[in-house]
Amino acid sequence: MTSSFRLMGALALAGGVACAAASAIPLLSNVTIVSAAQAEDDPVLFYRDPMGGPEVSRTPKKDGMGMDFLAVRRSVVVALNAKLPAPSRSAEAPLFWRDAMGGTEISLSPKKDSMGMDFLPVRAADLAAVLPPLGGAAPLNTSPEPSKKRILYYRNPMGLADVSPVPKKDAMGMDYRPVYEGEDDDSSSVHIATGKVQRTGVRTEAATTRSIVSKIIVPGVIQLDERRITLVSTRSTTFIEKVAEVTTGDQVRKGQVLFRFYSPEIASAAAQYFSNPGFEGARKRLDVLDVPAEFIAEIDRSRKIPLSLEWRSPRDGVVFERNAYEGMRADPGQQLFKIVDMTSVWALVDVAERDYMRIKIGQKVSVQPRGMAGRSFSGVVTLVYPQINKETRTVRIRVELQNPDLLLKPDMYVDAEIAAGEGGKVVTVPDSAVIDSGAKQLVLIDRGEGRFEPRAVRTGRRGEGSVEIREGVAEGDKVVTSANFLIDAESNLKAALKGLTMGEAK
Repeated sequence: MTSSFRLMGALALAGGVACAAASAIPLLSNVTIVSAAQAEDDPVLFYRDPMGGPEVSRTPKKDGMGMDFLAVRRSVVVALNAKLPAPSRSAEAPLFWRDAMGGTEISLSPKKDSMGMDFLPVRAADLAAVLPPLGGAAPLNTSPEPSKKRILYYRNPMGLADVSPVPKKDAMGMDYRPVYEGEDDDSSSVHIATGKVQRTGVRTEAATTRSIVSKIIVPGVIQLDERRITLVSTRSTTFIEKVAEVTTGDQVRKGQVLFRFYSPEIASAAAQYFSNPGFEGARKRLDVLDVPAEFIAEIDRSRKIPLSLEWRSPRDGVVFERNAYEGMRADPGQQLFKIVDMTSVWALVDVAERDYMRIKIGQKVSVQPRGMAGRSFSGVVTLVYPQINKETRTVRIRVELQNPDLLLKPDMYVDAEIAAGEGGKVVTVPDSAVIDSGAKQLVLIDRGEGRFEPRAVRTGRRGEGSVEIREGVAEGDKVVTSANFLIDAESNLKAALKGLTMGEAK
């Protein structure tokens, strides 16, 4: 009875071993028997779980079923170099070290390249994202080994426009990198090693939809508001008896006495009004002569006709001209004073013909006087003049400014900053994302995993560090905003090399 149980156990054990061996056949298909010489040229970098699990080891080991971990050699990892991410911050010991410039050289110990740069450590966590399942449709070496591909040419390891049909070294002793058949199939994009992308400072930003407000900065000059200028004169022949203590440049208040005078015509009209107080024509005559209401009220109150009367300021303002002198005779309409209200002034600015269509009534304007460093005044556009200066090809714009402290003076030079924009939302990218060759504009689209696609675009308005993209980029597309000239150079080099190899093939 006991011997029967032993026999059954032995058979079960044998069956289990057979099943395990059968299941391991596709996994072991990834293992290649190499000679001692090949092992020296192609050393083992690490060992991985034979069942396709994520566990890796730097030294040989067995899994829980007693199966040996599979060796992964240098030639297999070289094909994955470009896909390896930046070194993780894990505390675990590195499995191997790789070339910091994205080259094919790999080391089992810390090392520096010919330029003195440290090789980058590669840990198990760094390999997790690039190790595909074993025995499936995509084995560890996702494509035929480079050694089994046809080498098209060798390219400069620093990305210079230099290729060679045979292996060689550059001036610093660095090996030229082989370019294998099939690596340049994607002609619409350029591939750059992840480590190189990070070291060169490549930055990306998504295209967004927003309103573009651009600033137009133009020179201008301060002028008086024409609606706030008042000329003081009389409507009759006048003899000035006394002028108030008012001179050019003084500020006056509305109702302040400017001068006292005698007028024969006003005296005659006043006598007629005094003699016929109910006669409407007599009162109208005084009104036509612009006699102040206070003078007429004094006649009604005192029942006397004053020999002279006072002339008062019609508004608050600054005396710009004083032409009245004691003892002088003034004809009707002769200018005696010029008074200007300067609490509101104009800035007249000249905008280029190409920009004036972007100017709208009511737009905000910031005006900085050239003689007042750091001081600015806020205003609004109130008029776009209807003609273009044929000599300067500019359009004059009127900006109205409040000037309560009277700091802005006529003929003062200013610089006006106009916030121009149409208000509609458009697709925009940062200014730095657009590469302008003069003949065309393009941006670099980040397609992930170190792949970048040069794409021609049609640009529009610019403002506040952004540029409108009218064609070529959609909202959400990631564009390269820094170090894009390096990628553009790489793309141009790729196109040149492809043309060279096609020419040689012919």
